[in-house]
This record gives sequence, structure tokens and C-alpha cells, in this order.
Amino acid sequence: MATNANNARAAVTGEISVGPTTAAAPTGTATALTGFTGLGFLNEDGFEVIPERSTDDKRAWQNAAVVRTVTTDSKLTFSFTMIETKKETIELYWGTTVTQTVTEGNYDLDPSATGGRKSFVFYIIDGAELQRYYVASGEVDSRESISNQNGELIGYSVTIVAYPSSSTGNKPARVWSTALKS
Repeated sequence: MATNANNARAAVTGEISVGPTTAAAPTGTATALTGFTGLGFLNEDGFEVIPERSTDDKRAWQNAAVVRTVTTDSKLTFSFTMIETKKETIELYWGTTVTQTVTEGNYDLDPSATGGRKSFVFYIIDGAELQRYYVASGEVDSRESISNQNGELIGYSVTIVAYPSSSTGNKPARVWSTALKS
């Protein structure tokens, strides 16, 4: 048995960045990001990568044996809660534009707005090991309620759906990981 505890990874820290779909795509874990802005602190849960797939079993008449399983639909989403109240988090959460002045900012609320498609980079750091997810075309799929509870952080929870893009080989996302080097 070839086991090695050194291969166990933890998402110790990292960052999520957002940019327009025209922002320069990263080409690996060390590529500097151009055209992206960090979303700041997330809550202690970090982020989740959620692959979904529905299938339909096709059966033969003989013995009702399954002879094929067909994927009927699939979806890749990323879910996280931002805990910094700043222009980028409000614009992403509400799908709106924040207008800023020297004394305050303002924005309009439209619960149906998504803000349109954007590019996302999800970066995980575990000591010297790095992992980067790139979503060339993603959009806010859902958001959770904002809780304004005494003594608690205000969080902006969103789920981003990743769409296939030519920048990611016509797949929803591309991943680079230094743990997988030869």
C-alpha cells in the first residue's frame, strides 16, 4: 500500500478574486492576476466546490438490466460567504453598481439582478502547496439572506454557477495544483 500523509492537503488560507470576463486568464498557480480584484475575508467556512450531476438509467427489456447510464444534466457551483462590506462584495452580492462619494456610497436593490457573467479565481494556500480554480465565465446563481444580528459579522453568501468557456477547454473550470507536479 502506497500511503503518504504528506499528500493530505488543507485549505489553510487563500483568496477569491473577481474580474470581467475579458480579464487575462491565469496560466498556472504562480501567474500574477491582471484585471481581478480580491473579495477580501470570507467567513471561517472558506468556499465549497459543488459538482452536481443527474443521470438516467437505460434498461434492457431482458431482466430489466441497466445497459447504459446517461447524464441528463450537470452543474458546477462555488459557494462562499464574504464578510467584508466593501464595493466589490456589495456589487457581486446584489448584482448592482455602487456609486461612491467622499462621505458614503449608495446602490439600488433588485433581487432579480445577477450582475452578469464575470471571471473568478479561487486560490488555496497550504504552506508551499498552491491550488487555483479558474472560472472564465460565472454568474451569481443564488444568494442567502443577510443576517444583521447583534454581535455577529454581516455576511454576504453567494453561489456562483460556472459556465463552459473556450478559455477552460469548453469546461466550467480549470484547476492547477502544485501537489500534482511530476
